Order: sequence, then C-alpha cells, then structure tokens
Amino acid sequence: MAKYRMVRINFWMNPIVGEEMTADEKLFYIYLLTNQCTTQIGIYRILKKQIAVDLGFSLEYIESLMERFFLHHKLIRYNSETREIAIKNWGIEILSRGGKPVLDCIYSELKEVMDTTLISYVLEFIQKQEIRSLYEAFCEPENMYSDKEGSYERDTNIHTYEDVDDTPVSHNTIRGQEEKEKEKQKQQQKALNPNIENNSELDYQRKNQKTNHVKAIIEFWDNNGFGLSNVNAKEQLLSWLDDSNFLQPENVVLKALAIACSNNKRKLNYVVGILKNWENESLLTVEEIDSFQENQKSNPKYKQSTHLVPSGRDIPCGVDLDLTAGEEK
Repeated sequence: MAKYRMVRINFWMNPIVGEEMTADEKLFYIYLLTNQCTTQIGIYRILKKQIAVDLGFSLEYIESLMERFFLHHKLIRYNSETREIAIKNWGIEILSRGGKPVLDCIYSELKEVMDTTLISYVLEFIQKQEIRSLYEAFCEPENMYSDKEGSYERDTNIHTYEDVDDTPVSHNTIRGQEEKEKEKQKQQQKALNPNIENNSELDYQRKNQKTNHVKAIIEFWDNNGFGLSNVNAKEQLLSWLDDSNFLQPENVVLKALAIACSNNKRKLNYVVGILKNWENESLLTVEEIDSFQENQKSNPKYKQSTHLVPSGRDIPCGVDLDLTAGEEK
C-alpha cells in the first residue's frame, strides 16, 4: 500500500493542540503522526536520535518533549526497550478508512508489535468496529488461538483471514511470558523497596523541573535574537544547568542572558564569559550577584572609572599655538 498520512483539519481545533502546546510541541506532534516510520496501526519503532536528526533538535530536548507528551498531554507511550511508540489519538487523527486491503495491512502490522500493551492503549479511540475487533483480538492473544495445531479461532464479528501459519502463536506466547516475568520482577522490587513508588514520583518531579528550566532558557534565547537555528550554542548554554556550581543555575543563566541583551552582545561567548566571572568570584545565587554589583557601584574606584580621563599633555604657558600650521594655503 502507498504510504501517506492524512491529518484531519479539525486537528487544529483540539484544545490541547490549540491552547496548551508550544510551537515546538505542535511540530513534534505532527511529526509523530506523519513521519516515514509510521504504520497503519499507530504503533511503530523509532529511535529518539532519528527524531532529533529529522527535527533539528538536540536529543535532550526530544526526550523532554516525549516526557511532556507522556506525562502532561497524555498523548503517547514509548517503550524504551522495544523502541516502540504508540499514538493515543491515532484512531481519531488518522485511522478512518476500512476495507479488506486496510484490514490486511493492520493485521500484518499488529502481529509485529512486541509490546502488546500499546495495542490496548491505541484501541480506546478507534471508532470502526471491524478495526476495533482486530485490535481487541491482539490485546488478548491467549484467546485468539485454539489448542489445535494450525487452527485459528476468533469471534464472528472479526474480519477473517486465510492461510494463517503457526508463527504468530509462538511469537505471542513468548511475548506473554516475557510480560508476566517483567510484572513479577516489578512486584519483587516493590516488596524489597516499599518506597520505590515515592522515589519514582521524586524522579518525575526533578525531571519535570529540569524540563521547565530548559524550556525557559530556550524561549529566552529564541525570543531575544540570539539565533533560532544555533542549536550547538543552545546545547552549550544548557550544559551550565548540570555542569556548574551555581545554586540557582536557571535563574543565573537567565540573568546573564538579560545582561547580554542590555549590552547588545547577543553571543554565546559573551554570556559564558559572564557566567565564568561569577563562578570565579563564588557568586552562586542571583542574590549574591545583585549584592556584588551594588557594592561595586558604591565603590569610589568604580565611580572614578566611569569618568573620562584627559589624554595628552598640557600646553606650556607663553607658547603661541598656531592651529593652521602645516596647512596648504
């Protein structure tokens, strides 16, 4: 089948898209719905690095976008082990047509999904019953196949297929055993460490806070003329969030950017120079920086340096200075 994706025009009427998403998030969402790795089922394998290359963003920024789409917008799920991503609204945004060719394609692609929980996730917003039936069958693989070798049983409402071999049986059986083993390991971890859920919540809060810091700095950079396409400079500046001694790295970086703007020096080197000076002076918070600058302004030496100093030598008394000497007449 030809590979193309048709997005409905009411995509832009979605309140999440129209009111909550930033410009980068809208681009990211459209990319997830239409990129070259997409399938008919809304579940496909893709590497985060590939997304970063295609969109021209850093890998760290892509990870922050995926985290926001998972935790805040609740529009995707991503299995980092199988590298599979699932689009929650695929059934609304893209999947609308039926017919045997489409169903054949859906069936063959559902067989390839490694994390079957993603199938249940996409199923919720699929409207056509004949397509829903296919998804439902793969959500419960143990009910799809009978104990008789070579036979294939499903409900009468499900679209039937001819010449189905035994390969999917073993594939789904192994996959089901792997899922049970993973769940068992999770239960054992919870028993050994009762605070594991609390720790996960703390990790989420930290990651979410860092995401907000990154977003604030990038927005300031982009909105104040530092260079929208200068990705390398942004990445170097963001490294100060993790690799500096500042106690309030986000606020300190934003202050350095503001100073660069006020001096009309919108260059990475200038901002980094400011940050290095503060770090060398052990000024690790915005309050310490403000206090240091106030003290400098009240220092007489600082005031003296702001006055113009005359250059050259005074003219001795009694000397008649001819200002026209040397000019041609």
